[in-house]
Amino acid sequence: MLKTVNRVLLGLVGLGLFALGGGVLLGGLDLQRRWDFGMPGWWPFRGPDDVVLGTEGRTRWREEGWWWPTVITVLAVLLALLLWWLLAQRRHRLGGIRVDSEDGAAARLDGRTLEDVIEEEAQALDGVSRAHVRLTGRRTAPTARVRLLLEPHADPERTLGQLSRETLAHARDSAGLDRLPSKVRLREARHRSQRVA
Repeated sequence: MLKTVNRVLLGLVGLGLFALGGGVLLGGLDLQRRWDFGMPGWWPFRGPDDVVLGTEGRTRWREEGWWWPTVITVLAVLLALLLWWLLAQRRHRLGGIRVDSEDGAAARLDGRTLEDVIEEEAQALDGVSRAHVRLTGRRTAPTARVRLLLEPHADPERTLGQLSRETLAHARDSAGLDRLPSKVRLREARHRSQRVA
């Protein structure tokens, strides 16, 4: 559903920008006069001397105290929403993984289930306090992003080796994948110092 909404929104925004840019280009290169065709009466860009925002449009609300703070606030909110949307696209969670069942039919493995299994197995490793796993990428070529919170006594090199050789290898083999590229972040759990009486 999210993919469909994203594609429709991107298509509409792209179509609008294409139409606007094409209209400005037609006016800027004076193609209406050269090719002898007309633009609708409401279209503001009729020739190379026209501007996007004329003098009257720029100075109309200048004396009003609320105008510029409102414009800046609306633009800042719009920019924040666009950045949030862009980051939401980047961190898209993988819903499922296509698994070759070796009988000619493809099966689908739920991505969140595989994430949970990897998390549980990673948390069972010695020295790991907490694990968080997210699968991203394509259904046929997933990537694992793993964050581990290590206990103070944990050996990061040993923990990383176990995670790679055991936990992620089990996940790769059980999903029937040729490879499972992974990005692992290790962080040490903070512990409070104890008072000695």
